[in-house]
Amino acid sequence: MIESTERVEQFKAEIAGMRLRDPAGGRDAQLLRAGVVGMLAGLIVTVVAYFGSHSATGAAQQDYIVVALIGVSLSVVGAAVFLRYSLAQFLRFWLARLIYEQQAQTDRIVGTAAPKSDGLGVANN
Repeated sequence: MIESTERVEQFKAEIAGMRLRDPAGGRDAQLLRAGVVGMLAGLIVTVVAYFGSHSATGAAQQDYIVVALIGVSLSVVGAAVFLRYSLAQFLRFWLARLIYEQQAQTDRIVGTAAPKSDGLGVANN
């Protein structure tokens, strides 16, 4: 377990050395929230336009149809933005985990394949 703790600390140091920005507080999180708000706003606009179209006649009813289509479009765009940024967040975590596990596996393989030394630089086989 000590090896894995040291490896985690080394991994954190390598990430810090890359100077990557934190996606949690940046534009990604704001756009994720904007996608959710867009979906909800589009749904509300569509429902209001639907009920408004039943009480109107003629040209007013056609206006409500246009407003309903705008609401549907807003919902679709909001869903696309939400999906894009939620998948990006998940895949970012998945990629970091995959890299860490591959490095740990490589360390295990290299550790078992390396010849043992007696301390004098001579390999004991």
